[in-house]
Parts: sequence; C-alpha cells; structure tokens
Amino acid sequence: MDSNAANSAKRVAGMGCLWMVCFFHLVTCLEEILLDTTGETSEIGWTTHPPDGWDEVSVLDDKKRLIRTFQVCNVAEPGQNNWLRTHFIERHGAHRVHVRLRFSVRDCASMRTVASSCKETFTLYYHQAETDIASQDSPEWHEGPWTKDSGACMSLVAVQVFFYKCPAVVKGFASFPETFAGGERTSLVESPGTCVANAEEASTTGSSGVRLHCNGEGEWMVAIGRCTCKAGYQPVDDERACQACPLGSFKVSVGDEPCQPCPAHSHAPVPGSRECVCQNHYYRSASDTSDTPCTGIPSAPRDLSYEIVGSNVLLTWRLPKDLGGRKDVFFNVICKVCPAGSPGPCVRCGDSVQFEPRQVGLTESRVQVSNLLARVQYTFEIQAVNLVTELSSEAPHYATINVSTSQSVPSAVPMMHQVSRTTSSITLSWPQPDQPNGMILDYQLRYFDKADDEDNSLTLTSETNMATISNLSPGKIYAFQVRARTAVGYGPYSGKMYFQTLMGGERSEMVQDRLPLIVGSALGGLAFLVIAAIAILAIIFKSKRRETPYTDRLQQYISARGLGVKYYIDPSTYEDPNEAIREFAKEIDVSFIKIEEVIGSGEFGEVCFGRLKPPGKREYTVAIKTLKSGYTDEQRREFLSEASIMGQFDHPNVIHLEGVVTKSRPVMIVTEFMENGSLDSFLRQKEGQFSVLQLVGMLRGIAAGMRYLSDMNYVHRDLAARNILVNSNLVCKVSDFGLSRFLEDDASNPTYTGALGCKIPIRWTAPEAVQYRKFTSSSDVWSYGIVMWEVMSYGERPYWDMSNQDVVNAIDQDYRLPPPPDCPTVLHLLMLDCWQKERVQRPKFEQIVSALDKMIRKPSALKATGTGSSRPSQPLLSNSPPDFPSLSSAHEWLDAIKMGRYKENFDQAGLIAFDVISRMTLEDIQRIGITLVGHQKKILNSIQLMRVHLNQLEPVEV
Repeated sequence: MDSNAANSAKRVAGMGCLWMVCFFHLVTCLEEILLDTTGETSEIGWTTHPPDGWDEVSVLDDKKRLIRTFQVCNVAEPGQNNWLRTHFIERHGAHRVHVRLRFSVRDCASMRTVASSCKETFTLYYHQAETDIASQDSPEWHEGPWTKDSGACMSLVAVQVFFYKCPAVVKGFASFPETFAGGERTSLVESPGTCVANAEEASTTGSSGVRLHCNGEGEWMVAIGRCTCKAGYQPVDDERACQACPLGSFKVSVGDEPCQPCPAHSHAPVPGSRECVCQNHYYRSASDTSDTPCTGIPSAPRDLSYEIVGSNVLLTWRLPKDLGGRKDVFFNVICKVCPAGSPGPCVRCGDSVQFEPRQVGLTESRVQVSNLLARVQYTFEIQAVNLVTELSSEAPHYATINVSTSQSVPSAVPMMHQVSRTTSSITLSWPQPDQPNGMILDYQLRYFDKADDEDNSLTLTSETNMATISNLSPGKIYAFQVRARTAVGYGPYSGKMYFQTLMGGERSEMVQDRLPLIVGSALGGLAFLVIAAIAILAIIFKSKRRETPYTDRLQQYISARGLGVKYYIDPSTYEDPNEAIREFAKEIDVSFIKIEEVIGSGEFGEVCFGRLKPPGKREYTVAIKTLKSGYTDEQRREFLSEASIMGQFDHPNVIHLEGVVTKSRPVMIVTEFMENGSLDSFLRQKEGQFSVLQLVGMLRGIAAGMRYLSDMNYVHRDLAARNILVNSNLVCKVSDFGLSRFLEDDASNPTYTGALGCKIPIRWTAPEAVQYRKFTSSSDVWSYGIVMWEVMSYGERPYWDMSNQDVVNAIDQDYRLPPPPDCPTVLHLLMLDCWQKERVQRPKFEQIVSALDKMIRKPSALKATGTGSSRPSQPLLSNSPPDFPSLSSAHEWLDAIKMGRYKENFDQAGLIAFDVISRMTLEDIQRIGITLVGHQKKILNSIQLMRVHLNQLEPVEV
C-alpha cells in the first residue's frame, strides 16, 4: 500500500498523539472502501510478528463507542521489531489506492523506563500480489519484501484502505458512468457521455462526442461537447432532463430555450409539439415562420364608391374592418358587363378596359378604370386578399358596385382662348369637351388673381362657350378654369390657364378688330375656335406689345389639330426666380415631411427617402432633395430651377414633382419615390432577367415621356439611362432636368445654343450638339438611341473604354454602335435611324412610340437578331444618305437608296432630272405607282435631303 497518499499529520496539543487526516470533496469525488476497521467490534484477526507483539483489544473511543484496536508498548526492551499484517485486500480495478490511519502514540519522554530505541513513529509497508499467498512466515518478517519500522508505544485505532472514483453524473443533458481515477495524481481519465432521453448532441465544438474527464482526486472536469433538448422538449431539473412541451405550448428548434405558448389562433394537440397547428379558418403563409400567429383572410372592403372623371370611373373604398390579423392586404378588381333589364348572366370585361395603376395586387384603395363603353351597365367587384387567401377554401370577400356609363359627366374642356381684353375685363372662349356624354347645359368658369390664394376664387356661369369676366384690375394676371355641366352633373375643371388684363392707357384688344372674317361665324363653332387660335398667335408672336414682362411667360396654347399643346416656360426668363417657383411648384409645410434615410448625394446636397402626409390624405413615400447649408443665392436659384421645370410637367413617364419647401431650412425638392432607382444601375443588377418584350416596354415608356416633353417644345439635353428612374412596377420615368432648356419657336427646327464652355455628355450627345452646341428634339432622339442601346445591353457603357475624343472621331467617320448581344434586328435598325447624321432624317418621338407599339402588338418582329459584337466595329449604316454630288442620274440615285425597282416608274413619268425629282410630294410618289408606305417614306426622306443639297429650300417635316 502507498503510505503517502494524500495523508497529512498534525500534532494535537495536550494529547501526545498524531491524527492522520484525508480531505476530500463530498460532491465531486467518491471513495470506494477496500478495507475499513472503523465499525468493527469483533475480532479482526490480523497476523502479528512476533506473536507477543501487537495485541488486539476492545476499547471505547472518544464518543463512548466500542471499537477494536491494535496496541503495542514494548518500549522497555531494546531492538523492538513488531509487525502487523492485514488480510489480503482486493484491488477492485483501482489504479491507485489510499490508506487512512487513525492512531495514538505515547511520548517517549513521558515514560520513565524506556530503551534508547523508543521512537514515536512507525512505518507502513505494502506488498502487491495477484493472489493471497501469505502465510505465517511468508512474506518474510524482515527487510526485503518489507521495510523495518522502529518500535513505539502506540495504539492503531482504525485503518481505511480506499481509492477515488468519479461518481455517475448527469451534466449538460448528458449521462456519464462511474469512472475510476487514474494511476497518477495528474491523470485525466476520459469518460464518454450519452445524451439523456429527448436530447441530442449540440455540434458547437467542431468535434463529435460528449466527454468528461475524471482527475486523480475523483473530480469531474474538462467537459468537451454537450447535449441539448430536441425540438418540442425543454430543459428541467438543472439541465439533467428534457421534458416534453405541455399541451398548448411548443418549441420550434433544438436548444436550451423553454417551450413557448402557442401563438394566436393556433394550438398544440399533443405534448412535445414542434409547432402549433392553426385553428380552422386560420393559416400561415409560405413566408411565415412557425412562431408567428395564424391569420385569416380579410373581410370585404368598406364604403366602395365611384366617381365619374371624364370618360373614366374612379373607384375608391376603405380598408376592410377585419384584416385577418395581417398587414399585407391587397385588392383585385373584377369588371363585369351586365345586360340592362335582361336576366342574362354578367360576363367579364374585355381586354380593352384599362386599370390604373393595375387590376390585380393593388396596395392603395383606389383604381381608375378607362376605355369603358358608353351606355353600358358595369359591375365592379373589389376583392380583399392577403398572403393566406390562396390557402383558404373560402372565396375572397368582396364589395360590389354597379356603374352605368350613361350617367357619365362631361370630360374636361381641353383649352381656352382669349377673345379680347381691356383694363378691367377679359373675354374667353373654349371648345366643347371631347366627350360631352350628353347635352351640355352650361359652363362654370372659376378664376382668381394669380398672386392670391386659390381659395379666394370666384365663379360665373355661362350658357355658351364664351364668357366675359368683368371687374378685374388693370395689368393683373388671372388664372382661369372651366368645366361643363350635363344633367348628370359637372365634369372636372380644365387645367389652369393664365391671361392678363391691359395696363391703364392701352388700347383694347379685340380679335374681331384684327380678323373681321370671324364676325358672322357661330360662337361655338369649330371654325371660330381655329381662327381665334390663329388670331391669338398673331397677337402674341407678331404684334409689338407693351405689356408687362410677365406677358411673355404666360402659358400659350397652339395646335394644328385644334386641341392645343402647352408650352414649357423657361424659369430663367423670370426676373424674380421666386415667381417661377410660386407659379409652378406647390409649397409644402415642412411638418408634413418625415425624412427617414439618406440614400445618396447630389450636386447641391443629400438625396433622402422619406414620407409625406398631406392633411386629410394618406401618407406615402417620397424622394427628397435637400440643399446643403451655407449655400449662395445663385446655388439656391439653380437648385430650385429644376423644381420650376418639373412643376410644369404632368405625364406618367416623367418624374412627378410633389412640391418644394422654401420657407424653412433646409430647402427641399420633394418628388415621387422610384423604388428601383436609376435605370442603368438597375439593369446591371438584373442582367439577363427580363424578356425582350419587357425591355421594349421600358423603352416605350421612355419614348412616351420624351414625346410629351418634345410636344411642349422642351429639350432635355442629358437623356441617358442614368437619368431615367424606375419604380416597383418597372415604369420608367424621365428625370434630371439640370441641362434642359426652352426652345424658342422662331424656326421650323427650334434650337438652343449653349455656351461654348458648357459641359456636355459626349457619349450620349448628337454630333451637331457636340460641334456647334445646337440642341433640338432631334438631338434628344440621338440620345434616345443611345439609351436604347444601354437598355438592350443591360447598362453597358456606350463605346466601352474609348476616350471621348475617340468617340467624336468615330462618329464623324460614320461609326455607329453595333447591336448588343441578342438584340432584335428591328430595334437596332431603329437605333440607327436615331443616329442619322442629318438631324432632319431622324424620326420624331411620336414615330418612335408608334414603332415600339407595333413591336409590342406583334412580338414576332422581335425574334430576328443580328450577330452583334461585344467590342467596337465599323458596320455600314443601314440608312446612310447618298452622296448627291457624286450621282449623275436618277437611276444611280435609286440604286443608292436601294429603290432601283422603281426606275421604270420614274422613266414613264419623265422624272429624270434631280431638280424635277426634288419637287415631288407624297401625292406625286403615289401617283407614279409606288404604293408601299415604307418605300414611299424612304424615297420622300431622300428627296428632302436632295433639296438641301440642291439648295432649293430648307427641309420640311413630312
């Protein structure tokens, strides 16, 4: 046996004895006793040598309990050598055993007669054997197998032989068996664990297995890995067990979290549930997690009503009373035609009926329906749906309303004309609405001083389409609006139009004075309106006027069709820029705006995302441009000039101005928010994700917006994909009007001449604009062709890595961009048309919109594609104009434009000389037998160019 094993000795004062003590941990270690005399009361019977040495006697201990002890006290005789040997002790698998002795020793000095060999110590020996081979003489009682111990007068009270082991334990939801300590004090014995019931190993350490280590003192330590409760079970008993979630609760994942009560409208029918089952008529959508409440379908929309707006119907409603517990409520519109007075069934409306913004998936509680037939009974159903509607066996709840288009009010009056004016009155006339929807009973005219608040407006009623407004102040500008009334009611007001009274001392202006041909015509007749419009133009543009400077900035209306086109007014012509802001941009109270996030930066400050909550209206998202602090007056004017421009536009493909903040700081421009940002970056992020038809639809929207701007005699000058914004419905809108300018209508092709030092975007700009700074709607068409190329190449940089000078040189040498990969041939040909060197040869935006509409209606035309190249090439221009000075005959000219098939037609008509051919009109071309419209256009375009080369006349638009 090991006599050193963790024993310690301490002298106890006044008793003259030593106590051997072992300190051990009651909780973490466990002793297994191999020999214990502590509780013995009968003979122990160990072997002694010599036989008269040790005596076994019974005594009372300090607690008066009877115990057996061994005593020896032969101190008077010298050379004492007294041995006491235990029985054979089984090891029981122990690696290391300990001996705990309780004894008393008399002090040799306390005894009178003692030998010099008296000692106060004894020696403990052990001998290892596989079996019990001891006898009276073996092992021998001398040193060799044993070590001699000096004699002493002592009493051996108790002997314990034991070893340490780590007890069986459950720790971290893992069960570990009883494990014996190692053979050395520093030994660590590894013990594998087993996860308790309903627990599984948590793989967080990167190694497999759950283990504890037993040290030499019988203590558990160094845990590796752990277990955790399975889904549907929660920890109990200090991580010793995993208990099933009780009824009505659940646990969705593995872990030490407790079970949770079931969310609303769900239940757990059995213990140990991983998720709660939805109750009847409640559901979770595919995007809902297991711990979200179950939800139902919304109830029907409330307070469905309609309003006749011109020829359209505006349907509005309130949110359902019960949203089903969800926020993602949407609305679908079902349109049916029901036979009036007939029992026949209702049928769905045809595809011609249009819904704005859409028919399905509406997020706002309003929709405008157009292209309805007159005198038809319509039934509209507004369904309320959410993300769980499709999971429900119930049909969506809906609200129904019947609308009869025979009850439509008149559409808006399209325009107004000034017939005459004095210092105190203005006489106006207007045409009948395009869609009167019945007999017009009368007109209501609303007017107010432009400098006053619109709330102070006055009205008058006229039974004809002419009225004289009296009691006005001299030299004042007034805003006028008119609307028509039928038996159903009033239609919408027309747009605001501005007219000014004469200053004091000026002669009254009467259209009748200048054009006596009007006198006998009917006031409401179309001829009067056309002639009146011409007369007004004559007054505005040809007479030398003496009105105030504001007269030049009034909104004027002209049209070859008699319907009128609104002119854009350049804010820079205002002496007071604030006047332009007040006229064209609505002031917004800053308290209605909430800025939520900065999303970018601009030339003048930050661009933010935010919300606008006008009084009495729903809150909606907006984009906000702010003017940085420390600005100069010039910077403020430049910043707000863009708002003065935007405020004049109203088109679904042009960015909409909500208003401005100028009466507080910071100064802001508030516009509609376009969720997908700029078109170029959006396309690069979504490369290859759209069909050709979708891309053509985007191009069509851009072209429609540019057609609108062109019709207003407005040139953008910076048309590029980076300046096109895209909303969540993929609607593209023209934006960024920083480089745009007004076109004076003083020539057949109005231009704007910029300063020679101004910066222009070379890669997007037409050659005449680069070289001469001549910007026109035709130069915008060139830029639009580049935008087409950007869209079809998903945001590729035009001309790739060529320098600006290389681009200018290449274009001058008739280089044109090749078709992007998989670009339909018809689209690339349209691009080449936009890139004609002569601007008069380029198509108008109206023609571009028409061409794209044809492609959309007939998608098969988009299937043919060219080879395309990813790097610059030098393709021949498909529509390059012929070099007239090098041509000697009409035949050569026809061959040059690939119209040689018509040589005989020209010969039979005697059309041989260029000077004769150059005077041909469309009727002449048709008369000689050329019937194909495309060929007629190609020949006529070439004749136009021929006129320029022959210096006969300026090119005219065909």
